Amino acid sequence: MIQSIWGKLSGAGIGLALGGPIGALLGGVAGHVLIDREGALFGKPPRDVLFTMGLVALAAKMAKADGVVVDVEVKAFEQIVEVPESEHARVQSLFELAMQTSDGFESYARQIGTEFKDEPALLEDVLDGLFHIAKADEAVHEAEYVYLKSVATIFAFSETDFERIAARHVRRADDPYLILKADRSMSDEELKRHYRRMVAENHPDREIARGLPPEAVKIATERLAAINAAWERIASERNLR
Repeated sequence: MIQSIWGKLSGAGIGLALGGPIGALLGGVAGHVLIDREGALFGKPPRDVLFTMGLVALAAKMAKADGVVVDVEVKAFEQIVEVPESEHARVQSLFELAMQTSDGFESYARQIGTEFKDEPALLEDVLDGLFHIAKADEAVHEAEYVYLKSVATIFAFSETDFERIAARHVRRADDPYLILKADRSMSDEELKRHYRRMVAENHPDREIARGLPPEAVKIATERLAAINAAWERIASERNLR
C-alpha cells in the first residue's frame, strides 16, 4: 500500500527535505528540516509531497491576496486532497504559516515551476486545483483571477493556455473550442479525432499510471468532465452523434 502524503510528513517516512521556500514552510510546521549527516539535503523530493505542499502554499497566498477567510480555502483544498480528520489541524497550520511567511507567492510558484518544468500537464493540474479552491465561494474574484494568471505566467504558460484552463472554471460566455484546444475550421472527423485524443491525454488513469497522488487524479477527473461538457456543446451545435 502506498504511504499517504500525511504519513510521509509525520516523521522519518519522508526521508529527505524539500528545500527552497516550500521546504522551509514544511520545516516550520514540522519543527525541523531534515538533512543528512554532512548537512546536505537528501535526494530528490517525493513528487506527491512537493505537489501537495506547493498547492497548499499557493492556495494560502491566494487567500491572503483576496482576503477570503482561510477556513473556506482549507475546506475547498480538502475537497481535492484526501486529508484524514486527524491531519486537519496540520493543514490549517500550513495555510496559516504560508500566509504569514515573508516569501511571496512568486517564490513558491518558481519552485514548483522549476521542479515540474518537464511536466506541463502536472503544472496544469496545480492551476486546476487552485481554480477549484478559488471557486470555494461560488465565484473566481478579480484579484484571484489576476493572481492565477501571474502563477500561470511563472509556470511558462502562454496567455492562450491560461484562458483555456480558466474557461473550464470561470462562468462566462466561454468557447468550448478553447477548452478543447480545437479550431472551428476543423472538420467533423478532425474534431472527433481531436476530442478522443484529448480524452486519452487527460484521463485520470494516466495520472495513476504516472504515480501521482489522489489529489492529482481528482483534478484530472474534473478537467475531463469540462472537456466532455465542451464536446457535448460542440456536438450539439454540429448535430454530431
